Amino acid sequence: MFRTIRKFRRAAGTMAVMAAVALTANACADEDSTAAGGSSSEIHIGAWLPLTGATATYGVAEKAGADAYFKMLNAQGGVNGRKIKWTVKDNAADPQQTVQIARELIGQDKVVAIVNANGTAQAEAAFPFVLNQSKVPVLNEVGGTENWYDPPRPGLFGTQTLYEDQAAAIAAWAVQDGARKILVVHSDPAAFVNVAEQVEPVAKKVNPSVEVDRLPVKYQTTDYTPVISKVKAASPQAVVLILTSPEAAAFLKEAKLQGLSLPTYAYAPVAAESTLSLAKDAAEGLKAVQLVKAPSDPDPAVKEFRTAMAKYEPGQDAGFLALWGWSNAKVFADIAKTIKGPVTSQSITAAYQKASEVDPGVSPVMKFSADQHLGTRSVQQVVVKNGVWTSVGDFYTPPARD
Repeated sequence: MFRTIRKFRRAAGTMAVMAAVALTANACADEDSTAAGGSSSEIHIGAWLPLTGATATYGVAEKAGADAYFKMLNAQGGVNGRKIKWTVKDNAADPQQTVQIARELIGQDKVVAIVNANGTAQAEAAFPFVLNQSKVPVLNEVGGTENWYDPPRPGLFGTQTLYEDQAAAIAAWAVQDGARKILVVHSDPAAFVNVAEQVEPVAKKVNPSVEVDRLPVKYQTTDYTPVISKVKAASPQAVVLILTSPEAAAFLKEAKLQGLSLPTYAYAPVAAESTLSLAKDAAEGLKAVQLVKAPSDPDPAVKEFRTAMAKYEPGQDAGFLALWGWSNAKVFADIAKTIKGPVTSQSITAAYQKASEVDPGVSPVMKFSADQHLGTRSVQQVVVKNGVWTSVGDFYTPPARD
């Protein structure tokens, strides 16, 4: 009998030790999951956005679009049962603030990824800490240059067609419309010059006889009277605008005032609601490329966006910028759904490398691989009709740039 009691006590002791070990292991697993930015019920991601300052209109709208998508997704059960927690901090478009925010998001908030942030210079300032030191991926950043993706950087994946490819798409469109003499009107900073220089080689690839000239304009010029006079003197058959939205609106208004009527094309920064509100009827007929379908499009995917914005972000502008945020949020969620097991920085990076075909519906199909970290080169052609941006055809991939 005593032997039986001793055996029972030894067995009970062994069971207690095993239970303690199990509890400790579970606690450690929870701590590791939290340290990686997630848990069995949550995926914690973060972003820096300009919510104040000169470019706040971009950040506020992007945030509203992504918030609407994540709220809708969470209401439907999240990603494989995990809710998305998206922590956004205002960097006022300042690179130094962005670095500090990156440290907070990774060090304090324990995010597994930076998703749908904004700004080229801002991201580049944070890359050494985020990508190199912390090994946290930066996904679907609005902005970027060719050297981000060629060669591909570990942990960096993009969904935005580069400005250079946008210029290529505009050039091909103008030539296909019959233009044989094109004038590119662009701001004078180097970034604008680089994009403007992409028009000529692609235009000549489509038709070698095409003439392309460039007219630089002082950045943030408000008086376009002399600019339009120079355009008239050049006698182009089409004009390409590589300007900010306010500058493009000023160009269009002055052109109308001076009776200049030419087919006019622009890249995505000009294809904005702000251009229409500033230029009014002078914008009628303006052609441009965009990263997404027009928000007025009858496509079911765009209708879902409008419905969710009205429900989850009432009062916010459901325009192009919000649709950018929505699209980037959806791409992340669709790829995250493919992850089996813990959602960590490493597993997200691996999932992106295997995401060979992701269709957000409102933007081009994204194709990633270990060697291809930029999801698309395609754009959506849009035209101002009756004062509204309207989609033209389906997504279009421009000729390759040499």
